Amino acid sequence: MNLNIGIIGTNFISSDFCEAAASVPEAALYAVYSRKQETGDGFAKKHGIPRVYTDYDAFLDSGLNAVYVASPNFVHCEQTLKALRRGKHVLCEKVMAVNETQVQSMINCARENGLILLEAMRPDFDPAYDLIEQTLPRLDRLSRATFEFCQYSSRYDRFLSGETVNAFNPELCNAAVMDIGVYCIHSLTRLFGMPEQIKAFSTKLSNGFEGSGTVLMQYDGMTAEAIYSKTAVSVTPSVIQGEKGSLLIDYVSRPETLELRLRKGSRDPLSGGSTEMLPYTPADNNMIYEIREFIRLIKNKEVNHKYLQYSLDTIRIIDEVRRQNGIVFPGANEK
Repeated sequence: MNLNIGIIGTNFISSDFCEAAASVPEAALYAVYSRKQETGDGFAKKHGIPRVYTDYDAFLDSGLNAVYVASPNFVHCEQTLKALRRGKHVLCEKVMAVNETQVQSMINCARENGLILLEAMRPDFDPAYDLIEQTLPRLDRLSRATFEFCQYSSRYDRFLSGETVNAFNPELCNAAVMDIGVYCIHSLTRLFGMPEQIKAFSTKLSNGFEGSGTVLMQYDGMTAEAIYSKTAVSVTPSVIQGEKGSLLIDYVSRPETLELRLRKGSRDPLSGGSTEMLPYTPADNNMIYEIREFIRLIKNKEVNHKYLQYSLDTIRIIDEVRRQNGIVFPGANEK
């Protein structure tokens, strides 16, 4: 099967996607959609894409059979629904949409049309997370998980200098929890499901943009934390703690090392009271895994796949975080 993929958006994430797709034989970069011809032409030339469109309808009618949506959050739902109704499979960047209502409408549309809708959430498809799940029993009963993703944005200095920057513009339905906090929340949800209780805290910038936050999630016998920031850098790994030891993950979004530390006296049959680096070799660009899974789901016609529930649960938690902390998107249509 050769999948003709149309790219929506020309930012650095789209470039990462194109580089990963070039390593997947069944993925063909077929067309790019950009609001500006010049921008689209430059992006197409860089990645060897033969077709450029500034009209979305013409783009969808160009012969592609799938789209990768990497536009601003506030247009994810509209662009995805239109593509699905035209018979195109959709791989949509995180966050899938602005709120639960929108995500549910996208899922319903995909099911009604028998098409694959998948959120491009890197950790979901990275083999590191399969290894994490397989290792959790060695920790015995879990008590705490702290997932941290704090990354000083390359555009924060421009914001501080007074420039209006899309990455810090709440009018584009953006916030730290939507941008990078989602990695922590989604990964915790994927591993442990929906929490019983949620308590969230946020800090905001001068324009009302949420710059950082912490989300506490209570499970039966266990507490999880999602710690995130676009204005600071993490210096500690993410950690899952159990009665026999801890599992350390260096980067939530793209793990490179997984370290198992078992306490003395844990009597673990494999390592017992030691430090062990789990056998894992990271990919140079782990977006390759989401592309492979997207193609596999299409081949097998798995419309009702497990990842849809992860996406739905994640946006429900984010909706609650926004409600508790007054994270609003001025002028946005959230219906």
